[in-house]
Amino acid sequence: MRSSRQHRAMGGDHGHGKVHLPDYRQWKVEGTPLEFTQQRLARRGLKDPWGRNEAWRYMGAFSKPVTFKDVLLRGFRYGFAAFVVALGVEYALFPPKKSEH
Repeated sequence: MRSSRQHRAMGGDHGHGKVHLPDYRQWKVEGTPLEFTQQRLARRGLKDPWGRNEAWRYMGAFSKPVTFKDVLLRGFRYGFAAFVVALGVEYALFPPKKSEH
């Protein structure tokens, strides 16, 4: 079995060996629902050491709640465009037959 160094030397790593993680200090618990949880724990003399690691869920693009409208309309634009293209291809290749009724 090869060591990881030998594996990388033979071109097996492909640049995926090192994972870039964001700095944990950029996430702040203040102003998130986790702040309330920390206050409740502090009253009991406890502390959540992983609270900051969960704060990213309440910041940036993740802080916007997903609405029912967002779920229904996600991809609608591309789906409608695909429908129009498919309809155009169908009418171009297989035109409707005209009947004399």
